[in-house]
Amino acid sequence: MTTTEKPSPWHRGEVEIQRSVGVEARMDGIGRRVIRDYLLDQHRAFFPQLPFLVVGSVDPAGAPWATIVAGQPGFIGSPDIYTLSIEAARQPSDPADAGMEDGDPVGLLGVELHTRRRNRMNGALRRTAGGFDVVVDQSYGNCPQYIQLRDFAIVGDPAAPYAGEVETSTDLDVDARALIAAADTFFVASYSDEGGRRVDVSHRGGKPGFVRIGQDGVLTIPDFAGNLFFNTLGNIRLNGKAGLVFVDFSSGDMLQLTGEAEVVLDSPEIAAFQGAERLWRVRPTKIVRRRSILPVRWADRANGASPNALITGDWDATAARLKAAELAGRWRPFRVRKITRESATIRSFELEPADGVATIPHLAGQHLPIRVLLPGDERPVIRTYTLSVAPSDPFYRISVKREGGVSQYLHDQIREGDLIEARAPAGGFTIDAAERRPAVLLAAGVGITPMIAMARHILFEGFRTRGVRRTYIFQAARTKAERAFDEELAALVEAGQGAIRLTRILGDTDGADPDDYDLLGRLDMDALRAELPFDDYDFYLCGPPGFMQAIYDGLRGLNVADRRIHAEAFGPASLQRTPDLGGAPAKVGPPPATTSKPVLFMESSKEARWEPGSGTLLELAEARGLQPEFSCRAGTCGSCKTKVLQGAVSYLTPPTAPVAEDEALICCAVPAAEGEALQLAL
Repeated sequence: MTTTEKPSPWHRGEVEIQRSVGVEARMDGIGRRVIRDYLLDQHRAFFPQLPFLVVGSVDPAGAPWATIVAGQPGFIGSPDIYTLSIEAARQPSDPADAGMEDGDPVGLLGVELHTRRRNRMNGALRRTAGGFDVVVDQSYGNCPQYIQLRDFAIVGDPAAPYAGEVETSTDLDVDARALIAAADTFFVASYSDEGGRRVDVSHRGGKPGFVRIGQDGVLTIPDFAGNLFFNTLGNIRLNGKAGLVFVDFSSGDMLQLTGEAEVVLDSPEIAAFQGAERLWRVRPTKIVRRRSILPVRWADRANGASPNALITGDWDATAARLKAAELAGRWRPFRVRKITRESATIRSFELEPADGVATIPHLAGQHLPIRVLLPGDERPVIRTYTLSVAPSDPFYRISVKREGGVSQYLHDQIREGDLIEARAPAGGFTIDAAERRPAVLLAAGVGITPMIAMARHILFEGFRTRGVRRTYIFQAARTKAERAFDEELAALVEAGQGAIRLTRILGDTDGADPDDYDLLGRLDMDALRAELPFDDYDFYLCGPPGFMQAIYDGLRGLNVADRRIHAEAFGPASLQRTPDLGGAPAKVGPPPATTSKPVLFMESSKEARWEPGSGTLLELAEARGLQPEFSCRAGTCGSCKTKVLQGAVSYLTPPTAPVAEDEALICCAVPAAEGEALQLAL
């Protein structure tokens, strides 16, 4: 007995985009399993409920068109599992009709706007006396994301021929631009001729205005997280064509356009547009409008906006973010919008730009450099504090423990409405919310701040992409009074619906009830063994140096790979790592100078001579009367980053802040042995 493996349903264009996001192998298996050549019983019951059907076709010139065929519920039937039968009169005024002759391939989309259900199908059209049948080639369900809830009413005779004017153009007029600019929904037709023509039609949704209209009439559309099939974009990738239809749901107007299309996989606008995974553009070459053509009207349902659409960005915010990115190297004023007492020792400060420019998007786990002038000082002081909000949050928030002059000043002197200077977020201690390996977040004391940001990010991205990364949070505090973010962490755990688990550890139970903690003692390897199921994890550590080193050594002792342990320490001590056996060798910089070296500070036209044992380049600059920016003096924050114009530097202890080849972290750098003189842009 022999069996024939079901062929892959994907063509080259779809596979190329799947490969670009690393899901090619996974989607190959999913596609073979969920894309069928017949209709499921639930789909056969679904289509007859609809008052309209979205159809995609290709006219004889090769232009794709999307259209809407409407009727009383029941105008669609399914006589067998391979066929949909549609009772609908032909509409010669519809540009899509030219691609709906007997034998033509078409794409179909059934969408129930009042329930967010939708199913797709493509196949070959057969003309019948009362309309047309479509014989299934591919059939599959779609998720309910980005669909706005609307209730329908039939207001006209679906069989009546259209008696209005058919307006055609090659440019978008004022009315067309207004309809597109207000749209939160449209439908798109595309096709591929690889292995035989297949036509697809699909739904796109977002906030009103998510389609940008350029001055040249080009439409730019963000592509949000979806089912990773990439039918539409894969087709566009192959033939560069698309047909769109926009509907005025209250008037029944229908605006159809066809044109040249392209997929954009790399652009600064992708990162700046919240929720966008990529972009695609359409340049209309022909536009058709028929006013009041549809016999159906839809009313927006109260609170019916798609939750998935609400968490996406818009083009104004995108432009503001791009403008903010141009100011990344500058100090900017931020207003304190809210101060929250998180614990007996930690306060959170929410910051919003005071200069009319947006915040610069950060990565979960990064820190924010701030600059304050302490009373009695002549020179501002720079400090870096970890951001405790996700990149999706519309503001910055730093959570500061009272220790040291700057933090005491923030706690005691700063009030809501005050201004604080800040620069672009930085730091390499970040997390990938899309990684499938479970994450373990280990925090001691104020080390919980980056973990809060990471957990918020994981939850947001999980909702956006329909899959929350499994996360275990271990939070250690000396007492309940000193433990921060109790309510926020509890809310994150609840929202995670089992994907996020929290273990609370107290060193002293004074003032705590039994349900206020899970373990008594320290966050150590014994606690991890007791609470953490056996699995392969990524570990994230943040806390005092001693805690960090003990946990790191314990994990390495259990053969956890060094590359699986990510850490951010407080204070000057750096984590002492042991590289993985057989792994890539650690990058070794040039050795430090062992003799006197001239150092030239080019922007201030000063020079100095560095002597072995005399300290760092930062200390040398200060001795010459310069005032370079710095904060940690340990190579962890990056505030002292300085351009190296000539020569090289050496680090006695490797810094943890990212630094480019032509830059130096002068707080922990000395001249390298190689070369004659070192020139710095100071």
